[in-house]
Order: sequence, then C-alpha cells, then structure tokens
Amino acid sequence: MLDQMTLNDTVLDAAREVFETMIYMDVETNNEASPVIEGQSLLGSITFKGCLEGCLAVCVSQSCAERIAKNMLGMEPEESLAIDETCDAVGEVANMVMGSIKTRLQGTYPTIEVSIPSVITGRELRNTLGDKAVKAVVSAWLDEQEAVEFSFLYREAKH
Repeated sequence: MLDQMTLNDTVLDAAREVFETMIYMDVETNNEASPVIEGQSLLGSITFKGCLEGCLAVCVSQSCAERIAKNMLGMEPEESLAIDETCDAVGEVANMVMGSIKTRLQGTYPTIEVSIPSVITGRELRNTLGDKAVKAVVSAWLDEQEAVEFSFLYREAKH
C-alpha cells in the first residue's frame, strides 16, 4: 500500500508535469487557502485495473475547463469553443495525468491497465469508490486563479 503523503505527492507531481508541459499552466497548492470549485463544473475520470483498481478524476469549473481547452488547442482567449471540445480537453487531461501517475507507480505496481476517460458536467461533483478505497485528494490553484481538484482512489486488487 502506498504511503498517504507519497500518494498525494505522486498525484501532485503528475498533475504539475502535465499542466506545465502540455497546457502551460502552473499548479500550486496553498496550505492557508484551499480552493473550492463553485457553480457548473466538469469532472474528467479514468478508471484502471491490474495490481491496483480504482479511478482518477480531475474536476474544474466550466470557465477553467474552457481555459484549459483553449491552451491545449492553441486558441486565443476570445475565441469561442464548443462544449464537446471542452469536454474532450478535460478527458484528455485526466488521461495524461493518469499516464504520468502510472509511470511513477510502475516500479511498485507493474500491471496497471487504463480505460478511456469519461467526462460529466454538473455541480458539486465528487469521485467515489466505496468505503475501503484509499483516497488522495489534492486541491490546487491553476495559475493562481482557478481551482482544480485531483482525486485518486484505489484499492489493491485481490487475486
């Protein structure tokens, strides 16, 4: 089983790698003020199985999701974006962050198969896996202005 602090660091390091290299946004945590996602939001999730089974989710507000999509697509802030493009971008972020986590865990957990991502929209969205799941939730700021929540839930597979 992963140490909780190590798990949080793994999730945060993976998110930083993806956001800084692929989306050109900084991911920062702040012990004094925990960011909260309000209003309409998008949750991109991706499941995995193998040595571990569980789910990774990335949750952001609608406006943050649009900024992410525009950065990924090389668009200007004033350009318009279809909701399916925004959803695709959030799903791809979940996919890339999960890929980065998988790489970091491969020495300890060599067999992890990843599904395709899915995205839902709504309010107060949460990622759950049941009572026995180990959970790491990292709330952070994107470019010091938008809230993002990364949740990684897993349990060791029974063989």
